[in-house]
Amino acid sequence: MSVAELRKKVKKHIDNADERVLKMIDAMLVADQEEDWHDALPNEAKLSIQKGLEDIKQGKIVPHEIVMKKYEKWLTK
Repeated sequence: MSVAELRKKVKKHIDNADERVLKMIDAMLVADQEEDWHDALPNEAKLSIQKGLEDIKQGKIVPHEIVMKKYEKWLTK
């Protein structure tokens, strides 16, 4: 299906859509226009996130339960 055919098909759906569907479409289009939060991060933060993801893939992680057990003495009031 070409872009022109798809556009025509979508316009037909929009013409027949109820208010709920129109609001969903509008929200989707507005969200598509917004800047991705990741793009707004400084390069240092992006590199840090990437490093963390690589560590996860390589199994260089400590499960949450182990960390909580190790530091539970500081978590009590």
